Amino acid sequence: MKLRSISSPASASVPMGEFRGPEYRGVVEESPRICNSQKVSIMPLIFLIFYEVSGGPFGIEDSVNAAGPLLAIAGFLVFPFIWSIPEALITAELGTMFPENGGYVVWVSSALGPFWGFQLGWMKWLSGVIDNALYPVLFLDYLKSSFHVLGGGWPRTLAVLILTAVLTYMNYRGLTIVGWIAVFLGVFSILPFIIMGFVAIPKLKPSRWLVVDMKNVNWSLYLNTLFWNLNYWDSISTLAGEVHNPKKILPKALLYAMVLVMAGYLFPLLTGTGAIPLDREQWEDGYFSQIAMAIGGAWLRSWLQGASALSNMGMFLTEMSSDSYQLLGMAERGMLPAFFGKRSRYGTPLVGILFSASGVILLSWMSFQEIVAAENFLYCFGMLLEFVAFIRLRVKHPRAHRPYKVPLGTAGVVMMLIPPSVLIVVVLVFASWKVMLVSLIAVFIGIVLQPGLKYIEKRQWLKFSVSPDLPVFVAAVDDNNLSDSNVQNSDQINQ
Repeated sequence: MKLRSISSPASASVPMGEFRGPEYRGVVEESPRICNSQKVSIMPLIFLIFYEVSGGPFGIEDSVNAAGPLLAIAGFLVFPFIWSIPEALITAELGTMFPENGGYVVWVSSALGPFWGFQLGWMKWLSGVIDNALYPVLFLDYLKSSFHVLGGGWPRTLAVLILTAVLTYMNYRGLTIVGWIAVFLGVFSILPFIIMGFVAIPKLKPSRWLVVDMKNVNWSLYLNTLFWNLNYWDSISTLAGEVHNPKKILPKALLYAMVLVMAGYLFPLLTGTGAIPLDREQWEDGYFSQIAMAIGGAWLRSWLQGASALSNMGMFLTEMSSDSYQLLGMAERGMLPAFFGKRSRYGTPLVGILFSASGVILLSWMSFQEIVAAENFLYCFGMLLEFVAFIRLRVKHPRAHRPYKVPLGTAGVVMMLIPPSVLIVVVLVFASWKVMLVSLIAVFIGIVLQPGLKYIEKRQWLKFSVSPDLPVFVAAVDDNNLSDSNVQNSDQINQ
């Protein structure tokens, strides 16, 4: 979008997040951003968020394996209030405040500076690619019970490559197409669980939901499974520049997606644990297909396996979209070489898609548990930066234009973020030494990479540029009191 200031004409325009004074006002729209992509409406946006976060109950089976039915059910009831709702609220406020591709990278850059914005972008992109490497694994795990040849070896490797290539091409064709595919896939993936729940009613024994064995709880697997299945609410922010009227529909879409995600987890979990005798060792990724067989027969199992395959396609598509548009947004901000900002004839981030697809292929050899643990570890570091940026923007710029604002004061949002911050520490503590070492190496690479790119830019080995089509925010100070010191401070920020 091209935007113009509503403050004094004397106020110079600066990139969004770089402020000329203690406060700033909002902006008004001048002309639409020109590109070949169509804007995403609310229905596709809801299902894009659904697939960014969940995609259905495929992958929650390990929560029962780790802790039994009672703790698994309680976890999916309580955990959203500790983590998902605070993360979604932050996304609603900052996503509408900064409605552009890049999302959380822009939030942190505006609050803490470009160095930390880049670190967040590197960690979130890497964790997203690691997360996306999981979906071909889940896809093949659900199919291998019917097609044993996909259990390993070159057929499995070839299947991963073909699947990645097909889904990458679909991303290339456009975000609007991805959004409506997500709607179709979401409906198709949820339906078999609804049918399974109604078929299972005569077999339900509520006493099975209360089974717990506190002496045999794998807390690391339990927390990582909950965390992996209930995070990534902020990922949709990297697509904000492609959304129709994000200031109005983004908060609504987050709310509707929250209801859809929670129902999509609890209903199948109650059905599966209540309708068949408990065997915790059997509860691992892919087990819902066996539950469907026991409850409804082969036809329901086949439908659920097909739904799992399509659900993993939806999660892959939406994750790759957010990862690639994040790279595009960083390039538009001059944080990455300009070629990352290149769009295809369909308006999609061509180089970002190719980079994200390459990362998925390189990481697809990892196991389910390794992928989840490594992704969670990196994601935790990134979320801590987002929390700090959110509070800092509230403190430094309390009168900033916020189309949606979390209905809490500064003290209230600090209290809101204490439980998820404690949870982050717990998740980090439970990480294995192997995951911790690999993740810290990845963090170190990001610390070295940012000044390396600045050196490349200084030597002009690659082209870096800031897009002129970005939203612009300027200071909302009394024009008569705009001091030279404020102008000097803005110049220092720009540098």
